Parts: sequence; structure tokens; C-alpha cells
Amino acid sequence: VQLQASGGGLVQAGDSLRLSCAASGRTFSSAVMGWFRQVPGKEREFVAAISRSGEKTYYADSVKGRFTISRDNAKNTVYLQMNSLKPEDTAVYYCAADQRPLSLRVPAEYDYWGQGTLVTVSS
Repeated sequence: VQLQASGGGLVQAGDSLRLSCAASGRTFSSAVMGWFRQVPGKEREFVAAISRSGEKTYYADSVKGRFTISRDNAKNTVYLQMNSLKPEDTAVYYCAADQRPLSLRVPAEYDYWGQGTLVTVSS
């Protein structure tokens, strides 16, 4: 599985952005998908994850109620809608995929990663 993330940019606090992650390969619909983010000097942290069918979603407490993860298996794409952005959301955002992650919130459980897209939120 190859992943290509896009949609990052520079926005002001309170604005919205939608990130996309396009996947190649026929196994997309059988993969759990996740979004993570990382700032320089810090560990990569979990943001959101979605089950294979899209019925179940999981969020970090810091983004719950502001971010929404979704997927379109027909388009092999997962999305992260980010609303009410805050300066502390500034990071490089990565999408990830794995067939059977033992823990959805642990980066090491995901085998496939996109290249990252930078989100900068100014105050």
C-alpha cells in the first residue's frame, strides 16, 4: 500500500482544513487507517483512526469534537476534516495504514505511511 497525503497549509486559528490521503492498491478497504501528527523534537502522536468499514472512529482527546475522520473505500481515500483549528494543532500530519494494528493509537503498529503534509495554524 502506498499512501499520498495532501491538503495541508497555513491557516488562522478557528479556520478549517481537510486533509486527504489517497491509497494505491486493492487492500485499502481491508486496512485500518489512522492519522498521526508530529512536531520537531516530539514523538509522533495519534490523532484519529477509522475501522475498515468506516463504522467505528477513534480520536485523541485533544481533537475530539473538532476533527472528523472518514473514508471512501470506492475512492481509496481517507479524510481528516479539521475544524476550529488551534495553534497547537500545528504539525506535520501523516496518514497510516495497517491490516491489523494491535493498538490503533500506537504508530509502531502501522506498517504503511504517507509522506506527511504540513499544517500551520497562526494565532
